[in-house]
Amino acid sequence: MPSFDTVLEPNLVEIKNALEQTSKEIGTRFDFKGSAAAVELKDKEIFLTADSDFQISQIDDILRAKLSKRSVDVRFLDAGKIEKIGGDKVRQVLKVREGIASEDGKKIQQAIKGSKLKLQAAIQGEAVRVSGAKRDDLQAGMALIRQALPDLPVSFNNFRD
Repeated sequence: MPSFDTVLEPNLVEIKNALEQTSKEIGTRFDFKGSAAAVELKDKEIFLTADSDFQISQIDDILRAKLSKRSVDVRFLDAGKIEKIGGDKVRQVLKVREGIASEDGKKIQQAIKGSKLKLQAAIQGEAVRVSGAKRDDLQAGMALIRQALPDLPVSFNNFRD
């Protein structure tokens, strides 16, 4: 029986490369001279540190531009609140999404059940396996999932025929 897995997997290598490019640009830009502007990645969280909210937004813009140039979908980033840390510095945490959350998995299941396609969806950890009798139904199911969850950059792998 043909099947595929719906997953949410960012390309961490490209994210690291974009972070390195962002930190190089911060080091060379005149408006960041002498400031504490920095970008770092720890455990799938990106920390933006700067002197003001404006600089944080500038770093965020640079990072998103570098990510999109490296063909990484920026929907993988969940921006947290800008918080004050010691002195006059501020920090923002961007979480890199990985794995489909259980609520999103249930939305995928409901979308497939609600359609008239002959497909079954099963949540398997942080992925959703969709199986059906016909390959055409599976391709329609892929389009349905993309339409049902436009805010998630889902990808499909492990396609078995």
